[in-house]
Amino acid sequence: MAYLKLLRPKDWAKNLFLFIPLFFGGEFGDTTKLLHVFYGFIAFSCIASSIYIINDYRDREDDRKHPVKCKRPLASGAVSPASALVICAILLLAGFGLAWWIRDKFLFVLSIYFIINLAYSLGLKAVSILDIMILAIGFVLRIKAGSVIALVPLSEWIIIMVFLLAVFMAIGKRRDDVLLKLSSGTDMRKSIKGYNLEFMNTLLSLVSAVIIVSYFMYTMSPEVKTRLGTYRLYYTCLFVMAGLMRYLQIIYIKSDSGSPTSILYKDRFIQISLLLWGASFIAILYFKDFSIFK
Repeated sequence: MAYLKLLRPKDWAKNLFLFIPLFFGGEFGDTTKLLHVFYGFIAFSCIASSIYIINDYRDREDDRKHPVKCKRPLASGAVSPASALVICAILLLAGFGLAWWIRDKFLFVLSIYFIINLAYSLGLKAVSILDIMILAIGFVLRIKAGSVIALVPLSEWIIIMVFLLAVFMAIGKRRDDVLLKLSSGTDMRKSIKGYNLEFMNTLLSLVSAVIIVSYFMYTMSPEVKTRLGTYRLYYTCLFVMAGLMRYLQIIYIKSDSGSPTSILYKDRFIQISLLLWGASFIAILYFKDFSIFK
């Protein structure tokens, strides 16, 4: 179990962003492309896990001071550093080998992701604001990877929205670290010195507003209406607003953890909002020939 935990399989959910180009491109029903992107998902998960291991290996001493991260396999001593490095090497070979087999352009995108995140783990994560930008770029590279695998062009709106959403999630994680610093008096990461609670709250409010406006503009864009053959995507804005408002309610009113990932796993309101958003998007995009959506 400790070796599986070392790979952080819960974080593989981030790699589902590879499927976004297929979904928004209206080609999610193409089983051949879907299978290729699934292989890409596996390759990306291998490389992402190798980065997690490198990061945990370097931070194992600091993680022992963290109330949650101290339970990680390397920090707790459940997995030896030597074993972790061997697993990391195997994951790198498997991930890049599979990427080369899938498509050379995918290998290129995956290599960029690895290099940027390696630089992040080796020191760039200590630079405030830059650490948030790098995390967000990682999500953009995920959708770019899905695009080159499935040969589905990316709309600039999709890139913008994914980037903004990733920035929003990264700010939430850093806000959580700021709260831990306030409660424990210890900096959980070096970049926290460049943040405080007021600054993080301002950033969350600012970025959430930009996300909502950008999503409205995406759904009403003439180019998107023409390409997807429907103008009714703006119906889905309801669920985007509801999800973001619920998240802000949780952190400001309920004073719960600022980590979007942890909240997503436990908050039923946000889960239902996501499901309804997905269902409404699928209905409008894939069943637009039905009279109700004409």
